[in-house]
Amino acid sequence: MQALFATGGIVGALLKARRETVAVAESSAGGLVSASLLAVPGASAYFLGGAVVYTATAREQLLGITRADMAGMRSSSEPYALLLARTLRVRFGTVWGIAETGASGPTGNSYGDAAGHSCLAISGPVERVVTLETGHGDRAANMQAFSLALLGLFEKTLSEP
Repeated sequence: MQALFATGGIVGALLKARRETVAVAESSAGGLVSASLLAVPGASAYFLGGAVVYTATAREQLLGITRADMAGMRSSSEPYALLLARTLRVRFGTVWGIAETGASGPTGNSYGDAAGHSCLAISGPVERVVTLETGHGDRAANMQAFSLALLGLFEKTLSEP
């Protein structure tokens, strides 16, 4: 957890320095990304909100993403992660939307992805989307790995000229 909070601190400092805001959507990370960003004193300067979007019901109720919006797309995929990030950015009026979706374990998901699979997305002035495969089913370790990977991708994006 120390690495998560340390990376959250770096990201928070970058956001403060840039005077930019973020909203977060998480699934299998379970809120660890938001917690890491909120552990920074003064987080209200950049953190506008977040949601753990763990089910289709949560996706529709919290983000307004309908089944029609999901046509031709499945959860735990790069296009879905990017849809989450873009939707959050628009709904919250932030500079950045970041999102994570995957299968933390101990087993895979109903879409055929193995435990340890996660798709991570950044939406803002630039967009990034990547897939992470840890190769194991340790749920807690995967939740931390997914969170750290998303924060690391966001840090790298914020640090680029």
